[in-house]
Amino acid sequence: MTIMTKDKDIEDLFLARKPHFDDSAEFMAKLTKRLDAVEFVKQYQERTIRRYKLAMVACFVVGIISGLVSTWWLLSAPADEPLFTFDVQTGFLFWLAQNFRFFAAAALSLLITLGFYSIINNVQDILEMRQAMKGENRWAVM
Repeated sequence: MTIMTKDKDIEDLFLARKPHFDDSAEFMAKLTKRLDAVEFVKQYQERTIRRYKLAMVACFVVGIISGLVSTWWLLSAPADEPLFTFDVQTGFLFWLAQNFRFFAAAALSLLITLGFYSIINNVQDILEMRQAMKGENRWAVM
């Protein structure tokens, strides 16, 4: 109940305020300065979004290339031969050398999954920023 009273009080306060506009040079200078500031912020946001897009494309290309190279490397070695050896025949290092192909495939799968998640998350952030910019511009025009 107090929230509605506060909202009504705020509304009454804004309705009671009657701004006075005159055609003075000082008013026009302030208005021009504010419009220039708004234009500067808009250009800054557009540059930021453009940089995000370029970074996303660069990361996508690097990810595709590294994924292809890693997959080629993993698949090019013979399946019955370990990818590397520690010159030991017992213990943890021998087991690691025997199962390294599986661990490498699992790690590559995990990295690819994290990469896709990151790309999707960044695209959603950019779309939200774009929507926010459109919403701000709509209110600035009104």
